[in-house]
Amino acid sequence: MSAEQASVEKNIPSNENAKVLSGVTPYLSVKGAIAAAEFYQKAFGAQIVRCHPPDDKGRTMHIHLHLNNGSLMLSDFYPEYGHAEQTPASFNLMLPVDDIDAWWKRAVDAGAEVVMPVSKMFWGDRYGQLRDPYGVMWGLNEPSVKS
Repeated sequence: MSAEQASVEKNIPSNENAKVLSGVTPYLSVKGAIAAAEFYQKAFGAQIVRCHPPDDKGRTMHIHLHLNNGSLMLSDFYPEYGHAEQTPASFNLMLPVDDIDAWWKRAVDAGAEVVMPVSKMFWGDRYGQLRDPYGVMWGLNEPSVKS
């Protein structure tokens, strides 16, 4: 086990009853789920509420994050169980935020790639798209009318 894996394993939350915070919960498979979870902490302020310990290859079968009042779940690819590596495509995760400039800066500073800069959209909100280092597209949206 690498020093990084040992450090992660030592700090793994083991809350097996972590509450799922949304009606539909995205469950992403990415290469390097533990590193992705750490990126989501830096980029989007996510909290790791459950993380299954890594196997001898450094892969984890389950991570549960709380992010912006919702849940996001991750795992590594497990080709031996029918979950072959694939590039994320044909979706983005929409993140409604109250201060798009602050969220945007934090994500870009953490390493997200700008795909579509923030601008006022035809529906009136400010919106932009980012791609994270794991290939996942994120749409950030700041409503024009604050609730």
